[in-house]
Order: sequence, then C-alpha cells, then structure tokens
Amino acid sequence: MSYQFIHLEAFSRKGDGKGRSTSFVFNEARRDPVASLHVANSSPPIVVYGSTIDEVERLHDAAADVATTTPKGGKPRRIQRTQHTLMTVVASHPLTMDDVRANPEKRREAEEWEKRTVAWLRSQYRDQLVSVIRHEDESHYHLHAYVLPNDPAMRAAALHPGQCAKAAIMAAGPAEGEDVKALNKRGDQAYRAAMRQWQDSYHETVAVPCGLTRLGPQRRRLSRAEWQAEQVQARALRTTIDRARQVKLKGESMIANTKDEAARIAAEAAAAKAEADRQLEAAKAATAAALRAQDKAVAEQRKAKSMMVRAREEGARVRKAAARLQRLPGLLRTAFDGFRKSRVAARVRQAIQSELDSLRGQAAAAAERATAANAARQEAETRMRNLRQNLTETGRELAAARQELAILMTPVSMPQQQGPTSPRTPR
Repeated sequence: MSYQFIHLEAFSRKGDGKGRSTSFVFNEARRDPVASLHVANSSPPIVVYGSTIDEVERLHDAAADVATTTPKGGKPRRIQRTQHTLMTVVASHPLTMDDVRANPEKRREAEEWEKRTVAWLRSQYRDQLVSVIRHEDESHYHLHAYVLPNDPAMRAAALHPGQCAKAAIMAAGPAEGEDVKALNKRGDQAYRAAMRQWQDSYHETVAVPCGLTRLGPQRRRLSRAEWQAEQVQARALRTTIDRARQVKLKGESMIANTKDEAARIAAEAAAAKAEADRQLEAAKAATAAALRAQDKAVAEQRKAKSMMVRAREEGARVRKAAARLQRLPGLLRTAFDGFRKSRVAARVRQAIQSELDSLRGQAAAAAERATAANAARQEAETRMRNLRQNLTETGRELAAARQELAILMTPVSMPQQQGPTSPRTPR
C-alpha cells in the first residue's frame, strides 16, 4: 500500500466488549506475553517521544484514581470505571520492516514520516501527548501515541473530534420540525465531517510531503491502472515539494549570506570612515604641533638675536675699558716719577697703589666679562645655526603635514552597495 493510515481510539479502565481495557493496552504496548499473542517474535518498544509505557501507565492510573465529575446540581464524585480515560492514536507507514531494514533510503523515508507524524501529534494534543513509541516486531513500520486528558474528569471523549462534533449537535437539540432520529442523523454527519477534517489535516501535513495518497484504491473502486497513475502522481507531488523545499532553503541561505555580506561591507565602510577620521585628527594634531614648533623656533630666533646684540654691546664696552687700562700705566708711571722725591711721595704711592689695585681688579673683571661675552656669543651663534636647521626641518614637516591633510580631506567616492537579488519564486 502507499496511502496513509491513522486511527484513534479511546479506552476505559473496565474495558470494552472485546476485553480491551487501559491495562490491556499498556500490556500490549510493553509486549507482555499475555497481551502479545499476535506477535511471533516480540521485542520491546522504542520510545520515540516522551515517557516510557510504565511511566504512562503510572500517570494514567494516578490521575484516574482522583478524577471526579460533578453532575448538574449535585456533588463531586469519582468517575466510573466505564468512562474513557485514555486516548490512543495508531499511525502506520506503507513500508514493511523488511524493506526498512534492507534499504537505507527507505529507512530515511520512514524516519522522515515518523518525524512529521510526531510533530503533527504534538500540534494536535500539545502537552496532553505523553508518549509515542515504535514497534519493529510487526509487518509494517508504525507508531503508537498515548494521550492523557488534562481535565479533572479525564474525559477522553473531549479529545475525539468526531465525538465532540456530534455531542455539540445533540446538546443544541432538534431544529424546528426535526425529530430525534433526524437529530441523531445530523449528529452522525457532523461526526463524519469532523473525522474527515482530522484525516485531511494529517494528509496535508504528513502524507503529501511523504508521497502518500489520502485513500486506498478499494475505498474508491479504482482500477489497477488508475491506482498506479495516482501513485505516480503522489510521488511526483512529493518530488515537487522536496524540490520547492530545497529552493526555499537555498533562497533563505542566499538571503542570509547577502545580509551577512551587506553587514560586512557596512562594517568595513564604517571602519574605513573611522580610520579616515582618525588620520584626519592625527593630521590636524600634527599640523597644530608643527605650527607650535614654528612659533617656538621664531621665538628662539628672536631670543638668539637679542643675545647676540647684548654680546656685541658687552664686547664693545669691554674693549673700551681695556683701552683705558692700557693708557693708565704710563700716566701712573709719570706721576710716580714726578713725585718720587716729594715728601708726600709715600702717600701718593699709597693712594695710587690703592687705585691701581682697584683698576687692576676692574681690568680682571672686565677680562672675565669679555671672555664670558665671547663664550655667550659663540653659544648664541651655535644656537642660531641649530635654530635655522630646526626651522628648515619644521618647514619641511609642515609642508608634508599640509599635503597629507589635503589628501585626507579630498572626498573619497565609496562604491555603491547593490541590494541583494531576490531569488526567483518557482512557478
């Protein structure tokens, strides 16, 4: 077969006419010998989702023991053992276990169906789905799902779409001119419509992507050729869906890559702008430093010129004092010879000697000042030469800084970013 199969059924603790109670269902799922006579070589179930069967049974029995219902106008009381408290769903894949074991490609196909089926069950029952198991000891690859009602009365009927639809019709009562038989018939129609909708939901979500048809050939009385044609169509539809999924993934990947590339280009542009701003600030700082150095050099040059002027003035004054001192010995010698024989010669000599000592001291001080002035002049000349060299180098650096500033302030044309090309939507 290559069509979907999914079935749901509720059970009570007391059991139905065939003796199938909740305990029997759990025993059969566990593969207890008393409930597994239909399996030649039984093997333990494989938990696909949720809890083990032992845990599911423990949760069910504990909840059922304290579940209560409140009749209209009455007091809460424990539910009866005949009430359905467990909902089960069985879904089967057309592949046999021998096919799945022998062919890796068919194994992947069955696992894809299993993953989609579990996702669909979770969307239908949310947290009330407590376990999904797989049996591999029967002919076909299939799953069992166990759903526990979360209302205080543990009404499994509330999880059955067909029963809920019929109950709503019956609770509303007969329409005008409608008897009980007609009301019940309308309820049955609502039941079948709700179950068709449930089956259609599974078909659209699971069967179509897995290449399964909605119904088998016998239900619709198809000929072999018609059935084979429908199978080919189902497989083609699955291939188309897979291809569309791949195109979608490729498009999403392309969009993500384009966004990443755009983000990278934007980051690089921001980094380049930040670097340009940094270099511009550095150029401005270098220019300001060069201007300060130039001002300092000009001030040093002025100071050196002033020192040279003072040195020249001091040298002239020293030379003048030296000339005076050169004439003084002759004058002193003449005065000494004229008064040598005088009675006051000693006092004259004493006075002259005192003045001579003073003049000699002044001459020595003048000579020292002349030597210091000469050294200051030489130092000023040396500093003048160094300042001229520094001024020349500063001028070069200032010109280079201004040239770099002009280059940095020239507007840079950034490449226009092209937006991502939208992937073509497959027809």
